Amino acid sequence: MPRVAIISKPQKEELRPVLPELVQWLKAHGFEPELDAVSGNYVADEPVHPRQEMASVNPELVIVLGGDGTLLAAARVFARTGVPILSVNLGALGFLTEVRLADLYTHLEAWTRKACCLELRSMLHSELWRDGNLHSEHDALNDVVVAKGAIARMGEFGVEVDEQLAASFRADGVIVSTPTGSTAYSLAAGGPVLIPGVDALIVTPICPHQLTLRPMVVPGESRICVRIEGVPDQTFLTVDGQEAIALRVGDELRCRRSDYTVKLVRLGENGFFDLLRSKLKWGER
Repeated sequence: MPRVAIISKPQKEELRPVLPELVQWLKAHGFEPELDAVSGNYVADEPVHPRQEMASVNPELVIVLGGDGTLLAAARVFARTGVPILSVNLGALGFLTEVRLADLYTHLEAWTRKACCLELRSMLHSELWRDGNLHSEHDALNDVVVAKGAIARMGEFGVEVDEQLAASFRADGVIVSTPTGSTAYSLAAGGPVLIPGVDALIVTPICPHQLTLRPMVVPGESRICVRIEGVPDQTFLTVDGQEAIALRVGDELRCRRSDYTVKLVRLGENGFFDLLRSKLKWGER
């Protein structure tokens, strides 16, 4: 029996009636539900797995019930599998999780008929190198961020693009983002908006102490290196705003486009500018 994975946002009361109904719908249509631990709190006697191990159940579809943060977490879990993700908005903004809860079964029925399209989103691969050794590596849908913690002192960073020095500067941090991530932290830090299908990466300094320094858009095949040249205590690398790794002077963050993509289930073409207007009030006076 084909499997469908369900990943849910914690502490959402909407899930109490939704999840038992969703599980019954899947079973009635010939699918075996596989739940993460959060989802398992609302449904009895169903297989439950730690979220980080859910790719091993080999589902045909992933249903995300939550906000953009829940989708980002699910995207990293299933990054290397190519499994389509149907994301249902239970969060506040829902920029990535466009499907309304009221439209869940319309999308599921279309998916069973193979009447949905898949919107491909590129990911960012990053490697943290320390003392000449690979310390850790990550795939992100939105961005990777090097930033200081609560201390007011700025850090010192160097950015290379394809082994050419682009800039050395003092700032609160640096964001390297995908086009999908252009509407997230990068946008708040003054970065440009990119349509998701653009083949590019963005490097955005956070509060740089130079009037001439601006965000950069570089080709998608570029290799970006962020060198940590001087930092206060409590400076971290964060991946999609969720994973945090303490950084040291001399660390290097090497970024490139990932070999993997995220496949989002859609009923039709994504109206990106409609989304900008409805979610971010784009162009309003």
